[in-house]
Amino acid sequence: MDLQQYLSNDCSCLVLLNLLVIYPWTVKKTFDQLTAPILALKPRGEIMLESVPAPQKLAPHALAMTADVLEDAATGRFVLLHDPAGQEGWGGQWRCVTFARAAIDLEMASDPLLPEVGWAWLIESLKKQGCEFTAPSGTVTRVASQSFGELVDKDENSEIEIRASWSPSNEDNLINHVNAWLELLAISAGLEPIPQGVTSIAGKN
Repeated sequence: MDLQQYLSNDCSCLVLLNLLVIYPWTVKKTFDQLTAPILALKPRGEIMLESVPAPQKLAPHALAMTADVLEDAATGRFVLLHDPAGQEGWGGQWRCVTFARAAIDLEMASDPLLPEVGWAWLIESLKKQGCEFTAPSGTVTRVASQSFGELVDKDENSEIEIRASWSPSNEDNLINHVNAWLELLAISAGLEPIPQGVTSIAGKN
């Protein structure tokens, strides 16, 4: 190699290094890498969180979890979908699909504003956990049952069901969306908020 070739190659290397400083080259994380923090998540002590088989036909990649609040106060399911090509209605590559059901007293069940309150719980939980999201949608349903015949002595009971989905805007904080869903379960179950700076004993997976 003569001097001219050496200098030419050396300059090329310097140009490349300068470009890397200006435009850093990053390796895109895989689905497993992005969701690893979710699988390692430890919820507050009253909530039992478990990873379950995810639906296979909704998106190329999926993760699913269920949660139960002690004494059957509430139960829920969280599904995270990922399609690199995106899907109609998502507005992105990710979609959270959630379900939460909790027992409520009859007085609350009779409140005509209950659906709006239930939806507000969800939005407040997402904001509290710092979630970035778009295209939220869902339904809030109140269920009241009364027994008859040989079951007439059974107490009346009521429940609220919140089914919701939304699209995370930032794939680097997906765990925040799971925490928001857990926050929704805690609120709907009537659990006391954990004071800031206090660590709860985690529930077992």
